[in-house]
Amino acid sequence: MGITYEEAIKQLQSLVENCQHLVLDEQLKNTFQNMHQGYPKETLARFIKARDGNVVKAHKMLIDCLQWRVENEIDNVLEKPIPLDLYRGLRDSQLVGMSGFSKEGLPCIAVGVGLSTLDEMFEKYYVQSHIQMNEYRDRVILPNATKNHGQYIGTCVKVLDMTGLKLSALNQLKLLTAISTIDDLNYPEKTDTYYIVNVPYVFSACWKVVKSLLQERTRRKVQVLKGCGMEELLKVMDYASLPHFCRKGDSGLYQHHHAAGNTDNCFSFDHVFHKQLYDYIKQQAICMESITIKDSFHVDLPESEPDDAKIAKTA
Repeated sequence: MGITYEEAIKQLQSLVENCQHLVLDEQLKNTFQNMHQGYPKETLARFIKARDGNVVKAHKMLIDCLQWRVENEIDNVLEKPIPLDLYRGLRDSQLVGMSGFSKEGLPCIAVGVGLSTLDEMFEKYYVQSHIQMNEYRDRVILPNATKNHGQYIGTCVKVLDMTGLKLSALNQLKLLTAISTIDDLNYPEKTDTYYIVNVPYVFSACWKVVKSLLQERTRRKVQVLKGCGMEELLKVMDYASLPHFCRKGDSGLYQHHHAAGNTDNCFSFDHVFHKQLYDYIKQQAICMESITIKDSFHVDLPESEPDDAKIAKTA
């Protein structure tokens, strides 16, 4: 008879508290504190869920994650700004942003899957920007949401826009797989629901392939909505928090190369989210006197998928 998730969390917590690695290595303890932001039990629960209640596998996953953070200096990633001209190029080719919050207080992350080209920069900048957004979400946005909402908030919702999706998107499969694997292994169970909108005809063929790669736990989180999804999404968030591509007036093939001052499109550098994120990183760099270190960030990309992980689990 299997143990409950609550019992599994307690066992994992005991392993962590008595783990020789954490006792001997202060760096692992420090990065764990930076990761859980005062909520260690809730963080351990994510790793337990990611390994379907298996305490041994969850413990290994956690230790591997902490070692990855130390080896790649993830705790310092928010002190390393990407040069402004390059960052603008990133925002035109890696379409992602934050449009607001759900009615339950969860951040709403928007991703332009169909129109992201990922072809204007070196791979390392796409990876760096992605990790910086993850860390900013986990260290700034979620703690503030928890404070403002009066209860712990540790996940987000994601709205994936399939506008413009073509089979040629598979050309970027290596980079997308690397980013997906980083999320899967080091930021598990951070998304509550995936909403897929603006679905073109070609999506059906792609979904049949992707769906077979997803674990049942992840498939249950995916909801494919009709059209731009506005009617369904208004049940979980206010109109002001809807991504621009979910508003009927903006649905269809919108222009994604943003003009200066475009503050409505959450993918644009001029959107308040990206302005705040970039300013935060610049300020952190100044405080740490590392603003001149622009090209020092490097993450070893996973060469292949681990046996116990599934690619594309995390959008």
